Amino acid sequence: MLLVCRFDAPHTEADDLRARARTALELLTAQPGCRGGELGRAVDEPDAWVLVVRFDSVDAYRRALSPFPVREHVVPLLAQARTDSPAAFETLVDAVGGTAQEHTSLLAE
Repeated sequence: MLLVCRFDAPHTEADDLRARARTALELLTAQPGCRGGELGRAVDEPDAWVLVVRFDSVDAYRRALSPFPVREHVVPLLAQARTDSPAAFETLVDAVGGTAQEHTSLLAE
């Protein structure tokens, strides 16, 4: 499962967003079932940022949000994300080393 949150942060707020996202990544990636995450900034629109975190499952994602430090630091950050697009995605195809692997959808089709 992918958590994808987009943020708008002008230059004057970039350092704050970066520090808060770093804390969020440290807290989330310490949780069982979290595969990793990253913060990125658009090269052609430097005020646009994205936080992406990968989890083993929807359950792992939900459990990762439960500890108090996560609720204290991560949830307020996620609440500032743009809400004009979805934030949770299921992984259907991933690839490593030139080999792609397909995954069964969690959604009933």
